[in-house]
Amino acid sequence: MSAPMVHVHAAPLRTAVARMFAAAGCDAEEANVIAANLVDANRFGHDSHGVVLTRVYVDNVAAGLAAPGRTLQIVTDAGTLIGADGGKGFGQSIGVQAMRVAIERAKATGTCILGLSNTHHVARIGHWAEQCAAAGMASIHFVNVLSTPLVAPWGGSDARLSTNPFCVGVPYDPHPLILDFATSMVAMGKARVALDAGKRMATGLLLDAQGQPTDDPAVMFADPIGALLPFGQHKGFALAVMCELLGGALSGGRVQDHHPRPSPMINNMLSIVFAPDRLCSREDFARQVASLSAWLRASPPTTPGGRVQLPGEPERATARERDANGIPLAAPTRATLVATAERLGVAAEVEPLLAGIARR
Repeated sequence: MSAPMVHVHAAPLRTAVARMFAAAGCDAEEANVIAANLVDANRFGHDSHGVVLTRVYVDNVAAGLAAPGRTLQIVTDAGTLIGADGGKGFGQSIGVQAMRVAIERAKATGTCILGLSNTHHVARIGHWAEQCAAAGMASIHFVNVLSTPLVAPWGGSDARLSTNPFCVGVPYDPHPLILDFATSMVAMGKARVALDAGKRMATGLLLDAQGQPTDDPAVMFADPIGALLPFGQHKGFALAVMCELLGGALSGGRVQDHHPRPSPMINNMLSIVFAPDRLCSREDFARQVASLSAWLRASPPTTPGGRVQLPGEPERATARERDANGIPLAAPTRATLVATAERLGVAAEVEPLLAGIARR
């Protein structure tokens, strides 16, 4: 049975989460950056990368796996090629700093390849593509994840890789076009969201600890752990391997091996940021996007009332709906947030902010 939902508007949810991270040791600015990033993931419909991660992040601070207050350290500067270390700092704040460096260098030279290593979870990768796009830059991002293995290799039956995201973003008006997906069939957080909501998952996504297909998300939180499957069979697996090599080894970080629980959630990312108007005028690019969009949307929809959407459009539609009607939180997710606030001594401030709103 599905768990009941509570709907909370974005503003009080951001305040609640920021107060918890401040209590966990972040200064006010960093706490607000982390909270805004997580809540935006919920706004865009990526609940797996939203406030459900708050408890995990707080646990990782307590375990020494994430460090508040860290600043990006440049370790290599070869002009258009930069290597940086995040020092286990929160990916939300370190990522902003890293993309600022890459954007400024790309503005000066036309392009920047930045390797970011040793950073706590950099969360929804589309956020970094959006930051680049807001500055007029196109970008490509390869990410590996050093964590408890979660994803089976194609042809294998147990977890050996992690979810290793891949992302591409290009600037466009009224919003950038963003491709952002895990190289697994689903992100690990979606198993947590399904478990909290009391739902089974679709077939073809999961293996249990014996390597057998299952639709039970609980296998990803058992000991021994199950495994997610790679998307697109051998194609997703091959892309995940390239994320390991480009995002992991060639970023200045390292590739996945066995990490016992608790998961360190360390990310490494290789970002290629470039000025698209050095190759194609903005006006010509806009014309070509409009032409491609018209051509694609002319395809008869497979469902009545449906239409073809470009990358990034579904997320914006979800954000509009959730800004109007609130962000849905499964009751167990809300309970976990309240319990985390109690541990941090801020429940009296946080719990009223999570009370939810009346639904019409």
